[in-house]
Amino acid sequence: MSSDHAVPTPQAVDPRSPRFGAVITSVVLAVTALLGPVWGLPLLILQALAFGGGSVFGLTYQPYGWIYRRFVRPKLAPPAELEDARPPRFAQTVGLVFALIGAIFSLQLLFYLAVGFALVAALLNAVFDFCLGCEIYLLGKRAFAKPSVSGASSWGRP
Repeated sequence: MSSDHAVPTPQAVDPRSPRFGAVITSVVLAVTALLGPVWGLPLLILQALAFGGGSVFGLTYQPYGWIYRRFVRPKLAPPAELEDARPPRFAQTVGLVFALIGAIFSLQLLFYLAVGFALVAALLNAVFDFCLGCEIYLLGKRAFAKPSVSGASSWGRP
């Protein structure tokens, strides 16, 4: 008996949108680091809210994605292809964790480490189009993938 349950299609995103968001995130986090734990905390909280919107509600609710869709994308040619939104959404979650660590714990060292790690990840995406959180998501997906049902081994086969 076959099942009529449809497999949900993952949300797709213009691959230029997360990179645009990474540019804004890089600026916000760089200014946050320069201002330090006292004066930079409000910016870090705003960035945490931006990460939270993308993480909890999806990239549609991430404010930098909204700016991209509203003001930038209409001026560009359509993307060659769309990509799965799950890896960038996971990256938003990683950013949220680092922003919360920097905002919640009042230790200067933790503030600078958390902001620094998030800034490096954002810069990698903004400058080199390398989404570190996306790559971690894909590694985790491969590591926790269920083995094939057939049970046949593909070792030694081309």
